[in-house]
Amino acid sequence: MSQRTATGESWLRRLTPAGPRPTVRLVCFPHAGGSAGWFRPLALALPARIDTVAVQYPGRQDRRSEPFPAGVPELADAAFAALRRELEPPFVFFGHSLGAVVAFEVARRFEQLAPAGPARLFVSARRAPSVVREETVHLRDDAGLVDEMVRLGGTERSVFDDPELRDLVLPVIRADYRAVETYRAAPGARVTCPVSVLVGDRDPVTPVAEAAAWDAHTTRGSDLRVFPGGHFYLDRQVGAVAAAIDAVTGSPAGSAP
Repeated sequence: MSQRTATGESWLRRLTPAGPRPTVRLVCFPHAGGSAGWFRPLALALPARIDTVAVQYPGRQDRRSEPFPAGVPELADAAFAALRRELEPPFVFFGHSLGAVVAFEVARRFEQLAPAGPARLFVSARRAPSVVREETVHLRDDAGLVDEMVRLGGTERSVFDDPELRDLVLPVIRADYRAVETYRAAPGARVTCPVSVLVGDRDPVTPVAEAAAWDAHTTRGSDLRVFPGGHFYLDRQVGAVAAAIDAVTGSPAGSAP
């Protein structure tokens, strides 16, 4: 079970016990409708030298009484304000889908407003911010929203058969979709750390070419890794993704190999 970090802050959840001598902290940002606990299998697959924690967004699970973020910029502002008190270098960010753009925006705030930013940014299952597409999933009725979640493969349709559970999770999913679908990056937005791009070869919403366009959003270069699977390729590729993270963060300061 995920736990809050030792400081009691409400944003970070520890997924595994901290190792005796962690050399880098990996901060994970979930997808739309997701929570910190989704990253626990990845945390378990990583070596103890990587201290893995995950962000818990407002409006879900133990933060369900808090208001949903109005959009990605507001979410990034609040996350940065909380995380800057928790993080000391070296640290790296990993964001999946919605989490990729949230991690990107939080990284930009660290670089602009804090003494140091992440040594590397991992962006997973999300097209580059410069690839703009009009999407309106958040405007669909409940049935349409469920159809989209099932299409992406992240949730079984039977999960939504329970009316109480459905009423609990659909507002969270809708708010997250509204945030990511209305997100527009500032012109020329970049980070100064290397970017590792991860994507499934059968992702129905993130073609490989659109994921590769993240290269335009860093001044330090990017690398692209394509895994078998769809939007939630990580569910079946945990070992391979963990190995990729381990290999990159094992180099000095998380620099490109």
